[in-house]
Amino acid sequence: MDSKAFKKAILEGIPDKLPAIHAYDKSINHAPKRKDILNKEEKRLAVRNALRYFPSKHHSILAKEFADELIKYGRIYMHRFMPTYKMHARHISEYPHHSLKAAAIMMMIQNNLDEAVAQHPHELITYGGNGAVFQNWAQYRLTMKYLAEMTDEQTLVMYSGHPLGLFPSHSNAPRVVVTNGMMIPNYSKPDDWEKYNALGVTQYGQMTAGSYMYIGSQGIVHGTTITLLNAGRKIKSAGKDGSLAGKIFVSSGLGGMSGAQPKAAVIAGAIAIIAEINPKVVEKRHKQGWVNEVYTDLNKLLERTKKAVKNKQAISLAYQGNIVDLWEKFAKENFKIELGSDQTSLHNPFAGGYYPVGMSLEESNKLMTTNPAAFKKKVYESLKRQVNAIRKLTAKGMYFFDYGNAFLLEAGRAGADIFKKDGTFIYPSYVEDIMGPMCFDYGFGPFRWVCTSCNPRDLEKTDKIAANVLEALYKKAPKEIKQQLADNIKWIKEAQKNKLVVGSQARILYADSEGRIEIARAFNKAIQNGDISAPIVLGRDHHDVSGTDSPYRETANIYDGSRFTADMAVQNVIGDSFRGATWVSLHNGGGVGWGEVINGGFGMVLDGSAASDKNLEAMLFWDVNNGIARRAWARNEGAVFTAKRAVKSAKNLNITLPNAVESRILDKLF
Repeated sequence: MDSKAFKKAILEGIPDKLPAIHAYDKSINHAPKRKDILNKEEKRLAVRNALRYFPSKHHSILAKEFADELIKYGRIYMHRFMPTYKMHARHISEYPHHSLKAAAIMMMIQNNLDEAVAQHPHELITYGGNGAVFQNWAQYRLTMKYLAEMTDEQTLVMYSGHPLGLFPSHSNAPRVVVTNGMMIPNYSKPDDWEKYNALGVTQYGQMTAGSYMYIGSQGIVHGTTITLLNAGRKIKSAGKDGSLAGKIFVSSGLGGMSGAQPKAAVIAGAIAIIAEINPKVVEKRHKQGWVNEVYTDLNKLLERTKKAVKNKQAISLAYQGNIVDLWEKFAKENFKIELGSDQTSLHNPFAGGYYPVGMSLEESNKLMTTNPAAFKKKVYESLKRQVNAIRKLTAKGMYFFDYGNAFLLEAGRAGADIFKKDGTFIYPSYVEDIMGPMCFDYGFGPFRWVCTSCNPRDLEKTDKIAANVLEALYKKAPKEIKQQLADNIKWIKEAQKNKLVVGSQARILYADSEGRIEIARAFNKAIQNGDISAPIVLGRDHHDVSGTDSPYRETANIYDGSRFTADMAVQNVIGDSFRGATWVSLHNGGGVGWGEVINGGFGMVLDGSAASDKNLEAMLFWDVNNGIARRAWARNEGAVFTAKRAVKSAKNLNITLPNAVESRILDKLF
């Protein structure tokens, strides 16, 4: 399809004439069938809800079609309306638009649905098993049309994938405001989410799927690399400065974000062994070069591992099979493992996020819909076996950490032997042990950018700009953040070599408020000068200093009792929206599941203008320091240090800081 035809297709929106039905593409990784949770009247309502996108002349044909989809898949995806053009990020100029910022958002949406990026692209699911950009293809078509038509005096409002409409606003207001899964608390149980999603009135937007900010597995590679480097610094057997040469890291999951694990481990110098049950996912990661070798035989895998250990070879090995079988094999063989974790989608354990041992992928997908209770029992039995095997290895010195995917939470619910006497988990969250005190409390988090030119040369220029900025900051940085800056300088200098790009020309880099502002300012100047050929989209993972309230992940190292509150994420979005963000998003749900977390995110388009300069400074400063202030009030030492440093350097800033209380005073009382 040429550029003219592509623009025409976008502007068409929902076609007046019904397009031909697509053949079901078996080469694509499809979402499993969802739970049959609606009664007869609710199914009528689901179809009625879906038909409101279309004129009445099509209702008799589409009603049966949508009912069939609901029965077959458990959701109405409207596959007939999937566009025929290839889904991928294009140069910003290729999108029909009246607002350049809206064109950038269109590019980001298409990147989220690129087959090379998305987990279940035909079901509009980007990652995590159910992290959706839209609920159906009518929503996609209508949203893209609105974005193509909108001006810089309008704002598009998105309700869980549904474009509510274009509303009058002003040029410095967000172009899009997104919410996902925002349920009334008393109607926010697992069956409620399934039910209202099936009705077509809400969706799980994950962290960066429903906010158009996903950049493929690269999005978590850097954080995983930092986590592994610092985990290495914690184990006694690590080499100088925590070297992971010859050390083994075992985990599971290669789909979506978890696909970052093997690449990150190799960058960190380790031997990665990652289990994945889905052959299509294994094949995809192997083809992309994110996994070096694939094994289906555990004995052969162990022999290859021994060779890698002997040669201290940095390599990633995929085990195409169940993670429990892998853990039990290592435990049985008394195999020495230094680092262990898990990244299966246990926020979604009973609908494709976790596959129990002893069952094939196909058997599991069938049982989870035909007999959900039996499937849940199998999942819990499998989790208990997994924990038992892990405990045998940790008893011999393995350092195991929860990777924020609700592994410990769901294993605890399963009745696994995972608790201390005081009711806390026997293993730390990686945020509690590593990322919280090392990065988040000092303001370091996953800053990211996307080149709207889709030109690798522009990305290369941004890498060099970012490296230069960080090196200048390193020279004058206090000792408390020297290590963080050093790790990030090494990362960005080697980014091109590591071939991290999948989909759009994007990069991620852990940086603090000062680093983000200086890098963004340098980008904006380069765009203004023509050194970078097109605007740049700034964003971040919601897995950051301020954007997320998640008691078992991002805010796991908050110990004043407030980690179960969500003021920070909500305030983050409100504050970003009037400080110049191009779009903002607020989600119920994220990496650890619907109902377990509130996520706030943003996107910002830099176009080389003076307005961009002003907005980036105001918004990026708030976006980080909102979380710093909250963490400081929770008495986190690193955050108190960072808050005091921010107050000294910033005009009009005054942060409420805590007064220390001596334990002996409280000991007398209780």
